[in-house]
Amino acid sequence: MSTWNAMSYEGKDTILRVVRTEAEHFFALAEAPGAWERTTPCDGWTSRDLVAHIIDTTEGYFKAFDAARGTGDAVPAPHGLPAMAGKVNEAATAFRGTPQTEMMDRLRADFEKMQGILEAVGEDDWTGFLVTHPYMGPVPAFFYAAGQLMDYGVHSWDIRQGSGAAHGLHGDAADLLVPFMFEIWRGTVKSDQVSEPFTIGIRVTGRNAGDYRVTVGPDGLSYETGELESLPAYLEFDAGSLVLTAFGRSNSGTVRGDLALAEQYLNLFFRI
Repeated sequence: MSTWNAMSYEGKDTILRVVRTEAEHFFALAEAPGAWERTTPCDGWTSRDLVAHIIDTTEGYFKAFDAARGTGDAVPAPHGLPAMAGKVNEAATAFRGTPQTEMMDRLRADFEKMQGILEAVGEDDWTGFLVTHPYMGPVPAFFYAAGQLMDYGVHSWDIRQGSGAAHGLHGDAADLLVPFMFEIWRGTVKSDQVSEPFTIGIRVTGRNAGDYRVTVGPDGLSYETGELESLPAYLEFDAGSLVLTAFGRSNSGTVRGDLALAEQYLNLFFRI
């Protein structure tokens, strides 16, 4: 199993190393002169609100792990991804008025605590210990490492985007996140807008390169690896473009085949 597949225990050290790198980048970006109150691609949020969001998210992870271990209070039933945008906005904006130094100190402390939790997860628990995510329900422990990488990696991109400078998404973070983007799509698809099921292809390059057949219908989205040439359309992505597209940050990808079908697919998701 590849050390770049964070869904396996072999990928644990790799993703925790890359999460730390992305977190350090995020800390530096958030503390750069002029960044704190600068707008970002997240509607209504500045860099300050991104910091607050990651604090809220990470501290929610602490409660989820305690509940799963039986050492804390029970967590509420999952809210579902459609409710995520409103709830995280409410939590993040509640921190407004808190001094920057206090927030950054708290963020760094939360990061180290979460790294310690994940570093202590053993081989069986990495894939077998289920922890209830506030929006996605019970997921294996490894998903929380990916959640940290999504927060620090994608939100670092958000701060850079707000600066107006040319930039990109680091390949290590993007490669590790590729397999998780299909789960993001599965959780954010607007299946009520699909009357007839259809299948489209996704081709991704990078360390987690592969060809995927994605089927969307009124009952949701499913995916599997497989050949693409027989399909009416498929999209080609590098790893970074796939991540940014799945998170609604960019309109990217090369369409092979039916352009209208590809665009139908790309417009079937709500942003989180």
